Amino acid sequence: MEVSSLTKPSLLTILTFLVLIFSHPLTTSSSKIPKTHTNFIKKSCNTTTYPSLCVKSLTRYAATVRSNSLKLCSAALTVAIQSTRSCYATVSTLANWKDISRPEALAVKDCIGDLKDAVYQLKQTVSAMGHLGEADREFQWANAKTYASAAITDAETCVDGFLGRKVNRNVKTKIRGCVSDVEKHMSNALSLINHLY
Repeated sequence: MEVSSLTKPSLLTILTFLVLIFSHPLTTSSSKIPKTHTNFIKKSCNTTTYPSLCVKSLTRYAATVRSNSLKLCSAALTVAIQSTRSCYATVSTLANWKDISRPEALAVKDCIGDLKDAVYQLKQTVSAMGHLGEADREFQWANAKTYASAAITDAETCVDGFLGRKVNRNVKTKIRGCVSDVEKHMSNALSLINHLY
């Protein structure tokens, strides 16, 4: 699939898009959110791979999302980026363990790079989504799906990097746990993007 020549999304473009999407304050009180808004999220999340996680992570955005599919996709991408950055921080702390072996250190280093790449791909996705109102909507939509898929591949590569290497079980468990969470959020975001039109 052809990908746009845009290789480095403008930080201003990304920030402007997110500000426009989330121009209303979030609310955590479900009693203040109209049922139609939460029902919209539940119905949309039924198309995802992990619907329960989708509803749980996106309901707090209901007041902003309302019944807007594009805003819901943007909220899902925000959650995916936050999750990936959190996992990146977790894995980075493992690299500083005193008793970490060389094979473990190499696997952790590779994983850190993969997660960094995943964040970049998600930002590319956000950038492409910011151009959906333009004449080349189909092209940008295809780009968004490609970038989101690439982010999932990056996360999978992180875990695959531990195959065949002697790595402490605790290290594997910590990394697999947070990467699994990342992949689920990414998968949900991609599914919502796929069902956007």
